[in-house]
Amino acid sequence: MRRRTLLAGITGTALLTATPARARSGHVLHVRPGDSLQAAVDAVDGPGRTIVVHPGTYREVVNVPVSKGELTIRGASRDPRAAVLVYDNANGTARPDGSGTYGTAGSATFTSAAPGLTVRDLTLANDWLRADHPEITGTQAVAAYVTGDRTHFDHVRLLAHQDTLFADTTALDTFDRQYFHRCYVEGDVDFVFGRGRAVFDACHFHTLRRDVTFTPKGMVFAPATARANPYGFLALRGRITSGAEDAAYKIARPWVPSYETTAWPSLVVRDTWIGPGIDAVAPYTNMRDAYPWQTMRFREHANSGPGAAIPVPENRPQLTTDEAALHTRRTYLGDWRPYGRP
Repeated sequence: MRRRTLLAGITGTALLTATPARARSGHVLHVRPGDSLQAAVDAVDGPGRTIVVHPGTYREVVNVPVSKGELTIRGASRDPRAAVLVYDNANGTARPDGSGTYGTAGSATFTSAAPGLTVRDLTLANDWLRADHPEITGTQAVAAYVTGDRTHFDHVRLLAHQDTLFADTTALDTFDRQYFHRCYVEGDVDFVFGRGRAVFDACHFHTLRRDVTFTPKGMVFAPATARANPYGFLALRGRITSGAEDAAYKIARPWVPSYETTAWPSLVVRDTWIGPGIDAVAPYTNMRDAYPWQTMRFREHANSGPGAAIPVPENRPQLTTDEAALHTRRTYLGDWRPYGRP
């Protein structure tokens, strides 16, 4: 039960039974220990509202529907460890009503389809553990499943194991934009994945130690970018660290979903420090041999650190300087500039 112990230690509070939010002032709702964050979301009655989450651990599932646009959810403290939203559903967890299992997207602790959502200074976690449920084979357990254009996460911690952050779009033919700034994301298998057009600016990705005998033990990214979308995932000015042994992890593998076999996954990692936990000799691998990573839009530029060494050039495709100029926050996000000045 490592994750639950960790989360309780972070906040210094017991896990809380949720009740409706108790305080409201103008366009601001306050959620305090004993309150429900979902109840506060349900109470939002117009755009431009803010929900302030006070320090505590909130064990519930939260869904922000498309009708709650331009909403801000933020921690009352600037320390994202102080306010924690956590639950423990997995893909293979049976629904209470007997209608089947939750599936990957349905396992998420936090889900949003709302345009213009801002989340800051919070921890979003899924503390489901494989070791506790050997009978379940669907081990994906998502901390956050986000769609909707102009989704902005700032100083948010995202904790889980497999499929931590599902950065997706509201439909197959939409190119919803997402901006993650100063976020911390940890996991093991494909823990940043989806078809969203997502920029990860100054984010920290951390691969977990796994008690398994095989390698690779996991991958950081698994993009599923639509072929028509010129941009997928962009990670820049960040770092990749590991709790596992050297070379145990890959940077990425392409995800071509069975429901979208025309996907052409896109990932650019640039200006990023990559630690020794990443296999520098062969940093990419296939999810399925029918879709080899070499045919995908995987590129790097100006990375550093032991995991960024290039002993086998054909295994580490690089952008030229001119090509790198096309892979910036501005080109990916267009007229939406949550980062301020370009």
